[in-house]
Amino acid sequence: MFSNTQIQTLNPPQRLLMGPGPINADPRVLRAMSAQLIGQYDPVMTGFMNKTMARYREIFKTKNEWTMLVDGTSRAGIEAVLCSILRPGDKVLVPIMGRFGHLLAEIAERVGAKVHTIEVPWGEVFTPEQIEKAIVDVKPHVLAMVQGDTSTTMNQPLEYIGDICQKHDVLFYCDATASIVGNDLPADEWKLDALSVGLQKCLGGPSGSAPLTLSDKCADWIQKRKKVEAGIRTAEHTDGTEPFVRSNYFDLGMIMNYWGEERLNHHTEATSMLYCASECARIVIEEGVDNCVARHKLHGDAMLTGIQALGLNVFGDLNHKMNNVLGVYIPEGINADHVRAQMLNDFGIEIGTSFGPLHGKIWRIGTMGYNARKDAVLQTLASLDACLHANGYKGPKGEAAIAALTHYK
Repeated sequence: MFSNTQIQTLNPPQRLLMGPGPINADPRVLRAMSAQLIGQYDPVMTGFMNKTMARYREIFKTKNEWTMLVDGTSRAGIEAVLCSILRPGDKVLVPIMGRFGHLLAEIAERVGAKVHTIEVPWGEVFTPEQIEKAIVDVKPHVLAMVQGDTSTTMNQPLEYIGDICQKHDVLFYCDATASIVGNDLPADEWKLDALSVGLQKCLGGPSGSAPLTLSDKCADWIQKRKKVEAGIRTAEHTDGTEPFVRSNYFDLGMIMNYWGEERLNHHTEATSMLYCASECARIVIEEGVDNCVARHKLHGDAMLTGIQALGLNVFGDLNHKMNNVLGVYIPEGINADHVRAQMLNDFGIEIGTSFGPLHGKIWRIGTMGYNARKDAVLQTLASLDACLHANGYKGPKGEAAIAALTHYK
């Protein structure tokens, strides 16, 4: 006998996800994910893989041949890049401005690299001069940094970093999971060697696929670490001259063989997530990448205007705030958990808490992807306004949504 709980149909509640991610997936993405599976070497499938690579070249604004997907969450993309470009003992410089800089440092340490870090207080970003001084001092093989860090809501300027890295012969890797297509990031113009992202923020999909792109210089370096599995290698395959990548799953050299013309088997492609990632890119391209960034700025600025009209203080350097995430100081005397719980239970709206040195100090409110739209911003502001005052807030009342509406005009 089965109990009711064992046979009950999955039926999650309706939520408007206005935190730092994940967000509600675009319905078109969900429809794409429900398409029937096909074999991984079906010409239709390999053609669709090629089309997906082309779409992400447009998303990243790159001509890189090696623009593809790693199956897994955005962290899988990060680990694949760092495992593949860092040998044990290589020096890597990680500028840390929030939680996810610490993540890059930890993954690099697990790879066996010699990790050097520099830090700024949460809520600030690095200057090019700080980065170059550290590169001169450390002489790293790789510079690894985050563009948009949702833990602090800061957007690290990158436009001059690529020139600095080229000047000192350093590979430049960026994790842009939270910032891609919500903030400017032209990979070729800014001279990135490796860039990895996720779908669950501004790209408007669920977590589970990690698009990335590699410069020719970076791809050539990875090929020097080439190793082909014994079960699939032929007499034509030769190993690289550098120590091979310690991870099998995250070996980008083998993944490049899988996505390239040889189609050398590595894993069974996560077909539904391929459909998903490709549709995320198609939707952004249909809108226009620059238009997508502008949309995130419009709605992010409207959210900021409404929050300030409520009399709430905003965290961090507003000159370097991400377009798509806002840090809001919790008013003194207000039970932050009660406000968030009431927004969730009574209004069906989720905003984010925080962690690290900001735990219990700020909420994080996102306007990204499918949720970067006027009605979502206005609903969130009206809900927060009501819940704050229901929990004893004495600041301005009824002003937030009106201020945002005025901003839209």
